[in-house]
Amino acid sequence: MSKLKTNTIRHVDGSNDNITLDSSQNVTVEGVLKTDSLRHTGASSDAVTLASDGTCTVKATNNLSNRNVLANGAMQIYQRGSSTGIGSANETTFALDRWGLYTQNTGARFTMSQGDGPDGFQTSLKIACTTADTSLASNEEVYFSQKLEGYDTERFQKGTSGAKSYTLSFWAKSTKTGTYIVRLLGRDNTTSNVSKAYTVGDTNWNKYTVNFPADTDTNRKDNSDNGEALRVQFWLLGGSAVNTGTLQETWANSSDSNACPGQVNFADSTSNIFYITGVQLEVGDVATDFEHRSYGDELQRCLRYFFKLNVTDNIGPYFTQYVNSHKFVHMWYPVTMRIAPTPTVTYSAGSPIAYKLTTNHFKAYVSSAYDEANTYYITAAQFAAEL
Repeated sequence: MSKLKTNTIRHVDGSNDNITLDSSQNVTVEGVLKTDSLRHTGASSDAVTLASDGTCTVKATNNLSNRNVLANGAMQIYQRGSSTGIGSANETTFALDRWGLYTQNTGARFTMSQGDGPDGFQTSLKIACTTADTSLASNEEVYFSQKLEGYDTERFQKGTSGAKSYTLSFWAKSTKTGTYIVRLLGRDNTTSNVSKAYTVGDTNWNKYTVNFPADTDTNRKDNSDNGEALRVQFWLLGGSAVNTGTLQETWANSSDSNACPGQVNFADSTSNIFYITGVQLEVGDVATDFEHRSYGDELQRCLRYFFKLNVTDNIGPYFTQYVNSHKFVHMWYPVTMRIAPTPTVTYSAGSPIAYKLTTNHFKAYVSSAYDEANTYYITAAQFAAEL
């Protein structure tokens, strides 16, 4: 098809141009422009709708709050502090709140800490390789992720006829360039997944946008509860068990082999560092501007899953109540936590056993015995209710 090229358009009966196009592709319209909708070329739905009665509806998405279903996307909340020596154990290690690094059967070692950010962001999640692993075993996996409750994923309507698409946007930079994989892993009912690739072409801060399709399969519907419904996984390396086959770019029942084909080995050098911030997951096909929330608001969201009582020696709660020859300390959660949390409490006399007694009380022994002669101060306490 050939192109029609012109810089003016005039009505056959007109004496002046109705539409003028300049060299900068600006359009000037003389008279009345009549249309019932306006849509950006990259959007799947109309941004402006004009009804027959003259009313106008504008989808001002960037002005809407609570667009981002992820917490701590700007990497501000940092209750635990740095994590070092992360390695081969098949477990998730947390540093910045809500973001955990999962390592499986790897000889590599990593640290997680808070790094700097690009313009508009003060902080980032910084992951550094401290021990290299250049020859990956088939079952090696390393990725960092955030897990979302079903309550927070309802807006995507996964597993229904009205299912919505997902758009993930973020800022990242890395000294290790190449192809990286990000994956959405559905955890309710039938486990499902979809993966997409993005390319880190240089070592500068760049913004990335990744679009994922809707999932209408009723067997893979998210549950509306406080259990894990969705996991957003940013891969750093994968052995042949997950890094072969064809990248799964549409929703399907989960298969390990197509989780991260093409993913670079981030652990091939101790010079490798990865930074990420401004992470946002929202409904639709278009990435809106990052939703900056106040520090206090973001902290409240994170406290649902973890909180740490920061006190110094001999300052803070102490044993004040005696019941049946036991000393008790009262503690209150700053917010309603996702589930009854797992406590870790340290006292001035050391680290006693601490465990859940009932659904709303905790009981602690000092050296497995009752000691009325001494007063024991809490020096550290943390409560975890992570997914």
